[in-house]
Amino acid sequence: MKYWCLTLTLLFLSTPAIGQQVTIYTSSKDSHDRLTRTAQSSFTKMDQPLETQTCIFVMPDKEKQTVLGFGGAITDASAEVFATLKPKVQQRFLDAYFDPEKGIGYNILRTNIHSCDFSSESYTYIEEGDKALNTFSIEHDRQFKLPLIKAAMDKIGDKAVFYASPWSPPAFMKDTGKMLQGGKLLPEYYQSWAEYYIRFIQEYEKEGVPVWGLTIQNEPMATQRWESCIYTAEEERDFLKNYLGPTLHKNGMEDKKVVVWDHNRDLITQRATTILDDPEAAKYVWGVGYHWYENWSGGDNMYQNAGIVDALYPEVNMLFTEGCVEKFNPENYQLWENGERYGRSMINDFNNGVVGWTDWNILLDQNGGPNHVGNFCFAPIHGDTVTGELTFTPSYYFIGHFSKFVNKGAKVIASATSRSSLLSTSFKNPGNTIITVVLNQNDKPVEYYLNTGTSAAPVNIPPRSIQTLVYKMP
Repeated sequence: MKYWCLTLTLLFLSTPAIGQQVTIYTSSKDSHDRLTRTAQSSFTKMDQPLETQTCIFVMPDKEKQTVLGFGGAITDASAEVFATLKPKVQQRFLDAYFDPEKGIGYNILRTNIHSCDFSSESYTYIEEGDKALNTFSIEHDRQFKLPLIKAAMDKIGDKAVFYASPWSPPAFMKDTGKMLQGGKLLPEYYQSWAEYYIRFIQEYEKEGVPVWGLTIQNEPMATQRWESCIYTAEEERDFLKNYLGPTLHKNGMEDKKVVVWDHNRDLITQRATTILDDPEAAKYVWGVGYHWYENWSGGDNMYQNAGIVDALYPEVNMLFTEGCVEKFNPENYQLWENGERYGRSMINDFNNGVVGWTDWNILLDQNGGPNHVGNFCFAPIHGDTVTGELTFTPSYYFIGHFSKFVNKGAKVIASATSRSSLLSTSFKNPGNTIITVVLNQNDKPVEYYLNTGTSAAPVNIPPRSIQTLVYKMP
């Protein structure tokens, strides 16, 4: 009898009541719709879908990973552009990102530990040669970065997740004697560099900015013309288990989340297995971070590689730590394909185990910078430092189809599409509100059914559109 009751309960929980409403929000290439409430549908009885019907199957009782949130990076560039805006425009910007009603509800922030390419110059927090870190100071960050970080954190409140990443150790700590163009951390500076992270956390927290975690190294296999540093998988593993991990614990920071890799999906399985198969290193790891730039070689994005790592190590969290559209061109501010790149990645990433999604710069200027090495890129929002105006790109709205509706603490739930014409992923917010995001990258509209068990709601998605469907479970 109890098993029969359990079956009825699960069926009830996974099937909306007949007549239950679905609210549809749409952003579409060939319209003015941008996160616009465009339609409503309602569930009717559907026992067996037909092969001729396009369906999105959602299984609300099949819960997967817990969502950490969504956000972007406050770099030096973002903060410097923000400082040029008038107060009313600054407020509009903050609302656009961090207010869940007026904007898209970001709660994750990333920043650079001293300089990166999106800084106006190279700098560190110590004087050159100071192995003991006696001159450590974050005074540089007080001018631009910290004011914007604090303003964003105030808007986010207690759901804020703030983490930091270094692009390179100081020049004297490296075998090349340069912060730019790769090179490696010299073994005699491993402990000093580990303590550098500690000092960063301590100084930021003195400023009232709680640090949730850190990544060990941004893009540890890329020799870039900007700040960069190379670690093999074994070198990152050993630096973590012998220096950074013990130093965090020694300083009472065992609660800080450590994210390894922080690079593309191409080599993610090799990096993860090397580090996580070592118990002494793995005990310090909260998650594996990754970027989306593996298609630099001309191939497709390797979304499934993140899913492989998630399947191998389900106790370890997957975190998307950076993505942006490269090669800035102001003629492409409204290029729809740039937004579709975000939608495609976010759907695939959550379907492959990611718990949080972090964009790159939250704000850049009218030139795609500032950037001290000419690596100009797009951001979801650009601020013109001459006119003071904001430009919202399609990427902003595509991210918003997730971040505005999916709450921190939501569960990713199982879902699948019956046709390759659509991509989708689904979430269950606390309180049993279901969020399904659907992407149509085709030049034709698609009629489909949102199917949950024995009920379904008919929906039409325009060509080149993204939709968020919001509905309630009993």
